[in-house]
Order: sequence, then C-alpha cells, then structure tokens
Amino acid sequence: MSNLANISSQLRRDIVRMVHGIQSGHPGGSLGCADYFAALFFEVMKHTPQPFSMDGIGEDLFFLSNGHISPVYYSALARSGYFPVQELASFRKLNTRLQGHPTTHEHLPGVRIASGSLGQGMSVAIGAALAKKQNNDTNIVYSLHGDGELDEGQIWEAMLFAAHHKVDNLISTIDWNGQQIDGPTEKVMALGNLRAKFEAFDWQVLEMDGNDTDAVVAGLNKAKTFIGKGKPIVILMKTAMGKGVDFMEGSHEWHGIAPNDEQLAKALAQLPETLGDY
Repeated sequence: MSNLANISSQLRRDIVRMVHGIQSGHPGGSLGCADYFAALFFEVMKHTPQPFSMDGIGEDLFFLSNGHISPVYYSALARSGYFPVQELASFRKLNTRLQGHPTTHEHLPGVRIASGSLGQGMSVAIGAALAKKQNNDTNIVYSLHGDGELDEGQIWEAMLFAAHHKVDNLISTIDWNGQQIDGPTEKVMALGNLRAKFEAFDWQVLEMDGNDTDAVVAGLNKAKTFIGKGKPIVILMKTAMGKGVDFMEGSHEWHGIAPNDEQLAKALAQLPETLGDY
C-alpha cells in the first residue's frame, strides 16, 4: 500500500476500535471518509499541529460540519500530531476531550468549532474564508459535509451567500455516499442533480472518488487551481458508507451503531495495522 493508504487503514482501525470501546458512535460515515482525511491532513492541507493556534492565521483551516463522524476526525488529528494517539481510548467517555460531537469548551487541539448540529459548518467556513481575505491571508479553508446534511436549508442560504460574495478561497466537499440515518437519501428526500444545483448557485463544481487516496489528493489539488477565480468550490465526493469493512459497506444501518466483539474482530481482520494501535 502507499503511505496514504497505510494511514487510511490505520484511521479505519482506530474508528472501529473507538466506537466498539464505548459501544456508541458513528462508524459508517467515518469509515467512508477515512481516505479523504488521510489525503487532506497528511498531504494536501498546510497546517501546524503544534503549537495549535485557534485563529489559524497563516495556515489552512478545516471545518467538519457533519460532526457525528468525529471518530475519523479525532483519529486524523491524533495521528497528525495534534494530541497524543493514546487519548483516542477516551472517546465519548465522561469528562474527556473526545466527546461524541466535537466541542470547543474542552480545548481539544485541532477543533475550532463545535459541530454536529447539521447545516451550520458551511456558514462557519465561509466566515473563516472571508476573515482570511480581510487579513490578506492567502491560505485555504476546507469544509466537509454529509449529503443528507443538504436537507438543511441553511446550507442553501450559505451557498447563495458564498457565490454572491465571491468566497473563492473555500473548498467544500460533500460526502456523497447516498445514505443517511433513516435510509438512502433517494428515499428520505431525493437530492436530484447535485452538480446542476451547485452550478445554478454559481459554484465551481468538481467530482472525485473519495475512497482512493491518490484520487482524493488529485481532486483536492485540482480544486486548488480554482482558488482566487471568483467562485466558491465544491467537490462531490463519491464514497461508500462503511468502506473497508465488508459487512458495513454501503448500508445506512451502520450510520450510528457499534460493532460487537465478534464484529470488531472481523473488521480488524480486514484492516492492516500500519501505524500501531493506541
């Protein structure tokens, strides 16, 4: 495997172990986005894990809007040096920094907004991108959103705002896995032609395979070529919920349930340990 593929495999091991350890959490979307986080945090994004700066001046920023996939976020933060990897064992436990949805009052390095109340992350990312423009900071703002999250009206208001104000230092990615908590997105509330919708809102639209680390790197780097050209940028990222674990893959049923002991063993058998378990 490539270095990034090794990293994404370890992120997936961390995810299933974290969720199993507390018997609570959201493994499906986390597993599906592991390749994106490996590519972004370990290859594409210019960021400084230590010392962590809340204002993020002079570095790229990332905002997780679909905060329920905190397991993959925490794993990527720890593995890239924001806090000790051993702290992953405290996931969702009382009086710890690794709550089910990311929070800011716990002062966890790498987390700049509390998220998981769906629909809000794009607005925050737009605000951060505008702040960078005001500060003549040429770094990029990245955000990640679920496709089911697009049911939230605030997303569409934010899309209009970003295009109107030419927020062209923002790269938003949609985890386009076709699944949400209650079932397939097509049955819950069909999204229709997402590319056409974003284009109608005057965004620059790209698509990429989100379950291939090389494709993610290429897709994000292509998106960067549109920075400063007058339009906000969105990537429609095709993924499979539960990617990497065959009995979870493609099913909304693994949106928010934890594997039992036998299922954990089966999952880990499919995921090579590459960086060392916590």
